[in-house]
Amino acid sequence: MPRFAANLSMLFTEFPFLDRFDHAAASGFAGVEVLFPYDEDIDAIVAALKRNDLELVLFNLPAGDFAAGERGIANDPRRVAEFQTGLAQALDLTQRFNCNRLNCLSGLTLPEVPRETQLATLKTNLAYAANGCSRARVRQLVEPLNTVDTPGFLLSTAEAVLALIEELDHPNLALQLDIYHATMMHEDPIALIRDRLPRIGHIQIADSPGRHQPGTGSINFAPIFAALDTAGYDGWVSLEYRPEVDTVASLAWLNAYR
Repeated sequence: MPRFAANLSMLFTEFPFLDRFDHAAASGFAGVEVLFPYDEDIDAIVAALKRNDLELVLFNLPAGDFAAGERGIANDPRRVAEFQTGLAQALDLTQRFNCNRLNCLSGLTLPEVPRETQLATLKTNLAYAANGCSRARVRQLVEPLNTVDTPGFLLSTAEAVLALIEELDHPNLALQLDIYHATMMHEDPIALIRDRLPRIGHIQIADSPGRHQPGTGSINFAPIFAALDTAGYDGWVSLEYRPEVDTVASLAWLNAYR
C-alpha cells in the first residue's frame, strides 16, 4: 500500500495551522504537505515537524496572489524575476524543512500574451527551477489543474504536462499527478501510472466530483492503489481533499489501507 501524507492546508482546518501537525501525527501520518508556507512562522513549523517526527514531503513555489485568484506566475514573461526570487525563497525553506519536493503551478492563460510566448516563458522558468533544485537535491514537479474548477489554467491535463517535460528532457522535472484533477479532465489515472510512472514524482488524491474524501464520489481507489503497488511506486500519496465531515471522521476510509 502507498505511504499516505496529509495536506495540512486542506485537512485538520478545524484547528489553528500549527496545531494541525500534532493532529496529523496523532492520526497516524508520518508525512505532511502544505500549499504555501511562506507567511507562516517558519521556526514553529520546523519545531512542529521535529516534535512529531514528521516529514514535510512537498510544498508549492510562490504562485502569485492565490487568494485573489492567481494560480502561478511561471508563464508570465513580465514576472520572470519574481519567479526566480520565489524559487530562491522556496529553496531556502526546503533546507530548513528538509523537504525534497517543490511543485510549480504554471498559471492561468494570459489573454494579452501570445500562448507561444507563455509556453516559452514556462519552459525557461522550469529549466531554471529544475537546475536550481538539482543543486539543492530537490525534485521539481509540475502540476496540471482541471479547467472545471480553474477555468483557463494553462496546462490542464497530465498529458500536457508530460509532453512539456519530455520536450525539456530535464532529469529533475516530473509530474505531480493529482488523481482528482486527472479524473475531472477524463484522463485514466491507472493508465498514467502504468505507462508514465518514471515521469511521476508525487501523487495527490481526492474523490470526484466534490473533491471530498474517498468514498464520496465516483472514483474507485482500490485499483488505483493496486496499480501503484504493481508499478513499484515508492513515493507519497497525499490526501488533498476537503473533508465532508470533520477531518478525523473523514479518515475512516483509510483504515482499510493501513
